[in-house]
Amino acid sequence: MADHSSSVFSQIARAPEDPILGVTVAYNKDSDPSKLNLGVGAYRTEEGNPLVLNVVRQAEQKLVNDPSRVKEYLPIVGLADFNKGSAKLIFGADSPAIQENRVATVQCLSGTGSLRVGGEFLAKHYYEKTVYIPSPTWGNHPKIFTLAGLSVKTYRYYDPATRGLDFQGLLEDLGNAPTGAIVLLHACAHNPTGVDPTLDQWEQIRKLMRSKGLLPFFDSAYQGFASGSLDADAQSVRMFVADGGECFAAQSYAKNMGLYGERVGALSIVCKTADVASRVESQLKLVIRPMYSSPPLHGASIVATILKDSNLYNEWTVELKAMADRIISMRKQLLEALQARGTPGDWTHIIKQIGMFTFTGLNAEQVAFMTREHHIYMTSDGRISMAGLSSKTVPHLADAMHAAVTRVA
Repeated sequence: MADHSSSVFSQIARAPEDPILGVTVAYNKDSDPSKLNLGVGAYRTEEGNPLVLNVVRQAEQKLVNDPSRVKEYLPIVGLADFNKGSAKLIFGADSPAIQENRVATVQCLSGTGSLRVGGEFLAKHYYEKTVYIPSPTWGNHPKIFTLAGLSVKTYRYYDPATRGLDFQGLLEDLGNAPTGAIVLLHACAHNPTGVDPTLDQWEQIRKLMRSKGLLPFFDSAYQGFASGSLDADAQSVRMFVADGGECFAAQSYAKNMGLYGERVGALSIVCKTADVASRVESQLKLVIRPMYSSPPLHGASIVATILKDSNLYNEWTVELKAMADRIISMRKQLLEALQARGTPGDWTHIIKQIGMFTFTGLNAEQVAFMTREHHIYMTSDGRISMAGLSSKTVPHLADAMHAAVTRVA
C-alpha cells in the first residue's frame, strides 16, 4: 500500500519570495497606519488608489454594448487590429518598415510574455545564443532569457558615483561583445535606475551596435509614461528602425494604459524584407502554440478600440500625460523636501532620472532601517516607485531618508 503520510514532493525547499513582489507581502503584514509601499511598479493616484483610465472604461463600455462580440479563440498571433496598432504606436504610423510589410507582430502576455516568446524564438533560430543585459536591470530579465535557452551576460550601465549613466563602460562592454550578440535595451525609463541615454548617446550606441552586427532587443514598458509623449519615448527604437537594420521590440500596455492585470503586450520583429517577416511570423506561431496556444481577447480589444478611435486615442494621450506629469511633480517635491531638511549629499539625480522609478542611492542597510523604523517598503537596492508617492506622503519619505542617511552608514 502507498504511504500517504509523506508527499512525493516533501524534498522540495520553500522558494524565496520574489524580491519585488515580496515587498508587498511584507507591507500587507504591517499594521502601522503610516506604512508606505514604494516597491511595486504600479501607478497610484494622489489619494494612493489604483487608477482605471476613463478612456479604458469608455472602451470597455463600447465592447459590452456591441451584441456582435463573441468569446471565440483568437488566432495564435492574436488580434489583428491590436497588432497593427501596436506596431504603429512604437515605430510610427509613417514607418517604412510597416509600409513595406517588414514587421512581424504577435500579441503576447504583456512585456514578460513578449520577451519570453522573443527569447525562445532567438534560442531556436539565431546563431548567437548570448544576450547582453544592462547592469542593473529588471530582476525578471535574466530569468526570462535563461529559461528561454539563451546565455545571459551583462554590460555596464549605471554609475553609482554619479547616479547616472556609465556611458564609457557601456560602449566598452558592447564593443567587446562577440559579433552578432543580442543586446537588451530599455526603450525609455530604464528600470530600476530611471537613467536613460541622451539622443546623442543613443546614436553612438546605434552606430557601434550596427558596426559590430549586434542585434537590438528593445523592452518598451513605459512608452508615453516616461516623458508624457508617446513619440518622444519611442525615439530610441525608431532610430534603429530608420537605418533599415533588424531589431526586436517587446511592448507592454500595463503602465501606459493601466492594464496591468489584463496582460496585454506585443512582440514585433523588424526584418530586412517582407518575405523574411512572413517566415519569421510562421515560426513565432510554433513558439506560441505549445506555450499558451493563443492570447486573451479582452485586454487586446480594449487597446485596439482606443488605438482605432481618434477621439479615444486623443483622450488617452491627455490621461497618459497627466500620469507622467504627476510622477515628475513627485520628483520635484521629494528633491525640495530633502533640500529643505538639509539631507547630506546631492539629490538632484531624483529629477534627472525619468519614469516610474528612482534609484535613490540608498544602500541595503539604509533601506532596512527605513522599513524597520519608518514602515517604508522598497526593494533592497534603493529603488523607489515614484508613482506610489503623493504630496501627503513625501514629507514622511523625506524624514525617513534623512534619518537613514544621517544615522546609517
